[in-house]
Amino acid sequence: MIPNEMSSVESQQEQSSQSDPSPSPNSCSSFELLDMDAGSLYEPVSPHWFYCKIIDSKETWIPFNSQDSQQLEEAYSSGKDCNTIVPTDGGRYDVHLGERMRYAVYWDELASEVRRCTWFYKGDKDNKYVPYSESFREPLQIDHLVFVVHGIGPACDLRFRSIVQCVNDFRSVSLNLLQTHFKKAQENQQIGRVEFLPVNWHSPLHSTGVDVDLQRITLPSINRLRHFTNDTILDVFFYNSPTYCQTIVDTVASEMNRIYILFLQRNPDFKGSVSIAGHSLGSLILFDILTNQKDSLGDTDSKKDLPSIFMDQGDTPTLEEELRKLQLSEFFSIFEKEKIDKEALALCTDKDLQEMGIPLGPRKKILNYFRTRKNSMGVNRPTPQSPAGANMSNIPKESEFYSSTNGLDVGIGQVPVKYPRLIYKPEIFFAFGSPIGMFLTVRGLKRIDPNYRFPTCKGFFNIYHPFDPVAYRIEPMVVPGAEFEPMLIPHHKGRKRMHLELREGLTRMSMDLKNNLLGSLRMAWKSFTRAPYPALQASETAEETEAEPESNSEKPSDVNTEENPVPVKEEAPPIHVGMLNGGQRIDYVLQEKPIESFNEYLFALQSHLCYW
Repeated sequence: MIPNEMSSVESQQEQSSQSDPSPSPNSCSSFELLDMDAGSLYEPVSPHWFYCKIIDSKETWIPFNSQDSQQLEEAYSSGKDCNTIVPTDGGRYDVHLGERMRYAVYWDELASEVRRCTWFYKGDKDNKYVPYSESFREPLQIDHLVFVVHGIGPACDLRFRSIVQCVNDFRSVSLNLLQTHFKKAQENQQIGRVEFLPVNWHSPLHSTGVDVDLQRITLPSINRLRHFTNDTILDVFFYNSPTYCQTIVDTVASEMNRIYILFLQRNPDFKGSVSIAGHSLGSLILFDILTNQKDSLGDTDSKKDLPSIFMDQGDTPTLEEELRKLQLSEFFSIFEKEKIDKEALALCTDKDLQEMGIPLGPRKKILNYFRTRKNSMGVNRPTPQSPAGANMSNIPKESEFYSSTNGLDVGIGQVPVKYPRLIYKPEIFFAFGSPIGMFLTVRGLKRIDPNYRFPTCKGFFNIYHPFDPVAYRIEPMVVPGAEFEPMLIPHHKGRKRMHLELREGLTRMSMDLKNNLLGSLRMAWKSFTRAPYPALQASETAEETEAEPESNSEKPSDVNTEENPVPVKEEAPPIHVGMLNGGQRIDYVLQEKPIESFNEYLFALQSHLCYW
């Protein structure tokens, strides 16, 4: 779902006289701009008017030109739109605002529907964005907040889109499901929506100057492949390095804390819960952060107690003092002129500092220091239970790094870094295409204690595509001795995909044929191996006739023995997979598309990037 800036894009698509190339139909230029500099380009959503035209038996929504749309908006804003008629298209069409219909003036033509549009969507089979009805709206009430952490590299899908753009898609899917599955509850304002906010750690990591160091030692051959490796695959190795692992966990935790505070400031009436989601390596980062939390927040994650956790920093050094430590005090006047404090400086990019006239060397020092060190929330601050003025030691205790609750040392093999505290308790942790199971095994953890649970998080769902080469299961580490399939996620239309149903039907049919064939073969084998009868006397004939009913009574019992095992399997006791997800199942598998089932190797890479 996108705001109405797409109306200008649609106008360019419809008016072929304008030869400017239009953007991809799957993205919006406004999102790309927002991704680069969200603060300076924020504008309130302004409506645009559209009319519906039937072309080749299909509805096509066409925007009015800017002048007509402005006239319609002015008439609508006047509050007298019930009986207002607005001429459009040079007076050739009249729009009856009260009816929301457009009529031809000089000839006979079917009337067309008119909409005042602010939000648009694009279905799987649509090639253009379609406006929502006026009765539909991005509900104002937010019931749940989800932070989404990306995996390796700056791009999150095959279209090389950023985490911001992919999360926009994620949010759009969520809103579409609200409209299709919970329409009545939404119209009655019984439910709100889920807000998804991206968390980016790749940019701060690669702004530390490590890219310059890598470039000096990178060979000149196969330049594009080496650049892709440095920018993407090496993130896995960075996370296993104590220096850069500290930068990554600090960035992720501080960003989630910062965005949470900012969200509460902009949504003071928010009373919902918070969850976190991670894709690929991002899920491992969140797993390590969660396993190293302390269940000491109590009720301090409420908004009234947030200042004591997050904002009350005591006598912290000023920006001028921090710059003096870095021997960069000559740049303080520049920041003072731009009215930039420490919090604003932590949000600045390399490009921002460059535009201020700060050289490359000082820029790297400032970005590395303020974004990844001093902005790591909760690392060097006293907990609510600590005495005033208490300071955490530079070498924390092992218990601050690792959690060994209920006999499970989930910190085994972890990089020895300080794990920051989150200022809230996540409700659910969602892992998409996650290598958590593989990393735990490589670190030397053979089994997860069934009684173990995250110190501050109630639930954990490991969701993956069946062909994802990076994804691994979790449940076999909790219950090593049992073999069972993961939970199949239902299709959003409430059924299995057709090819999966067909596959299961064929499997059941083959099992039935096999059971019937085995029963027939057993009966034939008994008849062949039975001893031949001698010539029967009259007295023996009576005994044979009495024996025949017994043998006949055995036949249905043989058949029953072949048919009984099927319901017995269905009555198997429920699977207990420990308390990591509150006693519920953990591993959930998506349903592959029919085309993907033809060649799983061909769609392996795509399956790892399909979760958006």
